[in-house]
Amino acid sequence: MSNSSTGTKQNQRSTQHIVLLPGDGIGPEVINSARQVLQACAQKYNVTLTFTEAAIGGAAYDRCGHPLPQATVDQCCAADAVLMGAVGGPAWDKLERQLRPESALLGIRQAMGVYCNLRPAILYPQLGAASPLRSDVAAKGMDLLICRELTGGIYFGDRGRETIKLPDGQTVESAWDTERYNTLEIERIARWAFKSAQARRRHLTLVDKANVLESSRLWRETVTNLASDYPEVQVDFLYVDNAAMQLLRRPYDFDVILTSNMFGDILSDEAAEISGSIGLLPSASLGKADRPGLYEPIHGSAPDIAGQGKANPLATILSAAMLLRYSLNLPQAAAAVETACQAVLSAGYRSEDLQVVGSSQPVMKVGTQGMTDAVLSYLK
Repeated sequence: MSNSSTGTKQNQRSTQHIVLLPGDGIGPEVINSARQVLQACAQKYNVTLTFTEAAIGGAAYDRCGHPLPQATVDQCCAADAVLMGAVGGPAWDKLERQLRPESALLGIRQAMGVYCNLRPAILYPQLGAASPLRSDVAAKGMDLLICRELTGGIYFGDRGRETIKLPDGQTVESAWDTERYNTLEIERIARWAFKSAQARRRHLTLVDKANVLESSRLWRETVTNLASDYPEVQVDFLYVDNAAMQLLRRPYDFDVILTSNMFGDILSDEAAEISGSIGLLPSASLGKADRPGLYEPIHGSAPDIAGQGKANPLATILSAAMLLRYSLNLPQAAAAVETACQAVLSAGYRSEDLQVVGSSQPVMKVGTQGMTDAVLSYLK
């Protein structure tokens, strides 16, 4: 998919600046792996990359009392691209909501104006035994792209708490979160999805809850109206509960899934489990063509294995490949990284999160750096 067709950032400068946000838990480890891969690509494809690290999440809170310092926001908005690890952990769970590490995710996405979240999910044949699907279903594979709206909906809607009195006189605590979208928010993410489908297998599925939610009915109406601009793309619709079931029954039938912020969050994690491990799925968060993209693995900070060299770096490395493609306009380098990751899996390299039970090939269990070294070897 070319940058010109999707509205991503065109970047032709000889020196590209990348801001790294290691974050918490395993974030620093997987970011280090991705940095090594990016440096190898820079050398191979004669590109000059510079890097700056900035604080985010719990690490930022510990350092300066806030999970998203203004200095981090400023550095990210001025970069050519931003690569993030993971945030969060039990050490910060008791903080007020606005000070918890997770609030930095919403904040940095909003500050950078990245409204389109692209989450590819592939079930590699080499990992069929690691998928929870029946072997006959897993054998047909999965290669889909979830286009998730990222800066609207219930995650950014009005919310609050109050004490209310019930008709029987009982006093209880009440809380609410608001799902709200407008046609502009829906149209801009929908066009990303349609253009992505044009470059893939020309099939788009809108996932909503239009039988219940008024906001979903607006999604369906807006996408239906836009479909005439993309006559070569087949469009169908699924309620989110049915979509969750169909992903398990026939994941091979999906091409591009377009959906709202919360539904996309949930379905992409389901797709990750189908692929064999959440440690395999990258993401790109994109907005206007003249703004930097934000790239990150979809997994969490995994504090239970942090610092042990056990984390699977492939999701972050593949996120770096998306960075090369969408923000730095280096599709050849991106394809080389993706091919190297597949080659490593084909060769039998497995991190701890990738189950090896039932595998028909010899496997080599490796840690974070071992997996990284294998990718670097194939890149060279």
